[in-house]
Order: sequence, then C-alpha cells, then structure tokens
Amino acid sequence: MSGVLLSASSLFGGVALLLTGHGLLTLLLPLRGVVEGFGPVAIGLLGSAYFAGFVAGCLHGPHLVGRAGHIRAFAAVVCGVSAVAFAYPLLVGEVAWAVMRFGFGYGLAVFYLVVESWLNDRATNATRGLLLGTYVMINHAAIAAGQMMVLAYPVAGFELFAVAGILISVAAIPVALSRAPQPAPVTDVRFRPGRLWRASPVGLVASLMVGLANGAFWGLGAVSATGFGLDENAAAVFMTVAVLAGAVTQLPIGRLSDRMDRRLVLAGLLVAAIGVALALGLARPSGPAGFAWLLVLAAAFGGCALPCYSIAAAHAYDHADPTDYVGTASSLLLVNGLGSIAGPMGAALLMRAMPGGGLFLFIAATQAALLGFVLWRLRRRAAPAPEARESFDVAATATVGAVIAPGAEPAPDQGGP
Repeated sequence: MSGVLLSASSLFGGVALLLTGHGLLTLLLPLRGVVEGFGPVAIGLLGSAYFAGFVAGCLHGPHLVGRAGHIRAFAAVVCGVSAVAFAYPLLVGEVAWAVMRFGFGYGLAVFYLVVESWLNDRATNATRGLLLGTYVMINHAAIAAGQMMVLAYPVAGFELFAVAGILISVAAIPVALSRAPQPAPVTDVRFRPGRLWRASPVGLVASLMVGLANGAFWGLGAVSATGFGLDENAAAVFMTVAVLAGAVTQLPIGRLSDRMDRRLVLAGLLVAAIGVALALGLARPSGPAGFAWLLVLAAAFGGCALPCYSIAAAHAYDHADPTDYVGTASSLLLVNGLGSIAGPMGAALLMRAMPGGGLFLFIAATQAALLGFVLWRLRRRAAPAPEARESFDVAATATVGAVIAPGAEPAPDQGGP
C-alpha cells in the first residue's frame, strides 16, 4: 500500500501546497478586511463570491478540462489563482476583492475536478479508500496549516499574500512535470435537485442548510473572533482549532452512523451544535480564561457542525440509485454551494448588531430549522434496511469536489502523476 501512496506523492504534494496557500488566504482576507475598514456585510460578500465562483467552476469546469486537458487546465487555474493572491494587496477594495474571490472560487473548483478525476482514474478497488482518504486528510491538514501561517507576518503587510502566492505557484510544478498519462475526461456535473428530493428529502435540505451555516462560518468565523476582542493571531488559533476538531470527528461519527439511522446521528449533531453555537453567540469572554473557553467552544463547534454535511451526504447515498451516484454527489455539492453563497450575507446582517456572537446566533437558528425538518422526516419515513445502506465513505462525503462518489468504477492502474 505504501507504493500506492508513493506513486501519487507528486499529486499529493501539489494539493498540499495549493491548499496551504488557500487556507492562508481564507483566513487572511477577512482579517485584512477588518484592518481596511470593511464592514461585516462586505466581508460576507467575499465569502459569498468565493462560493458563487466555486459553483460556477463545478458547472463549467468539465468543459474547460475537456478542451485543454488535465495538465494544461491545472496549470492554467494555478497560475490564475496565484496571480489573484498577489493582486489582493494591490487592488484593495470591496468590489475588486469580491470579483477576485469569484475567480479564485472558480479556479479552486477546476483544481478539485482535475485532482479528483485523476485520483479516481488512478485507483483500483483495493486502493481507492486509501488514496481518497489520504487526499481528504491532506485537505484538512493543509488548510489548517495555512491558517496558522497567519501568525508569521503582520496581517496589514504584503508578506502573507506573497507567501500564499508562492505556495500556490509552486503547486503546479509536480503536476506539470508529470509523465503519467492523463485520465479520462471529467464527467459533466449533473444538477438534479428534483431527483435528489424524491430520493432523499433530508439529503437535499440538509445540504442546503449546512451550506448556509458552515458557509457563514468559513466566511465570517475569523471576523466573529475579532468581534470577541481577539487579535489576528488568536483568531487564527480559534479557526484552526475548529477545523481540526471537525477533521478529527468526521470518521468516528461517520462510522457511528453506519450502525443506526443516520438522521438520528444528524439530529444529535445538530442539537449539540445548536447548544455550542448559542454559547458562542452569548459569550462575553475576557482575559486568558475567556480565550481558553472560546477555544473549547470552537473545538466543540467544529467537532459537531462540520461533519453534518458528511452525514447528510451518506444518508442521500443510502437512498440513491447506484447508477446515479455521480449525479447525487454533484447535486449535493452544488446545493451545498448555493447555501454557502447565501450564508455569509445572512450572517453578516446580524453581525452588524452583534459583531462577535451574531454569526453563531445565525448558525444556531439555521441549524434549529434543519433539526425541525429532520425530526419531521423521522416520523414520515423509516430508515433503510442495513443491507441497503452504503458504508460511510470519508472521501465521497467530503465538501471538496464533485467527481468523488461511492462505488465509482475505477480505471485500471495507469501510474500516478
């Protein structure tokens, strides 16, 4: 098995570098926006613009990859998002940054399409779980590492943008120099919300509502932390703790959902997340003890809220036709993306009145609405029989791209990039 990972090491290296730069920018931009005097609504717009670009990239990206090929498309989007990273401090403005965030989101979607189609093509039945599971773990680790890099230089300077741009630029080198054959063309993303609703109402609604809640957290979490009185470095630690907690709990919670009705697991996560979000929304921290308490709450929030999409996706796959797994995966991701577009803007309006806790009160309200729907559906439909359910797949249920689905038929081993 170690040989399988070694054969994909250059691709994983490119992924790690680019996503470290992406993680850095995800946290740096809202913090720099605060320094530049952007209000919560303007910073929320940046988050919404990123997810709008991501949805556009999921829909249009397959055509770009089909026309240019995997390696050239990868190199093109890496060059583009690298240029954007360097342009942020040169073109400081709410509208300019929103346009650049849209472009960055589009580029990240194409990046995920290329990488995931390559990994799917690279995998065999025996190695798929190892390859894709490693890929998802690299995603979480790289984004968390990038967020912690905010501690290296002042947020108000140019240095952090340069670091992000350099990391993204060099990510193209291992893939561009690959001698491996390119994989099959990327499958067009099929957006079929009607079919998803008929198969799994909870899967559809949960993907949308989790997008609203978690999209708001990704876009405004750092701003909320500064609203609690934390400085930029402490805000970086706050966000990183939440992200790492979500990564750690995802697999054990997923395995738990294999043993019972996944809607009950989702409901339990929502109850816990609502309680933690309310505690954060009403928190008035002060001093070292207050900061420590915020970190405890951040870990609890990340551990409960961030895996909700994975459980909702796994539930949708339980009810989907195996011949339509790719369509289900695409619809789930795009519905989640649509929610993520609206979430930051909705939360930003509440943060005008409550700079610190307003975000988490918005999240709690969103999660409470979802909890009510899940409880209603529990009374309307029985859980599928155990033999009809898919085992939890950490790669297929992660919010990273649109071409990973459970039970995908991999191509023969062709050698890694």
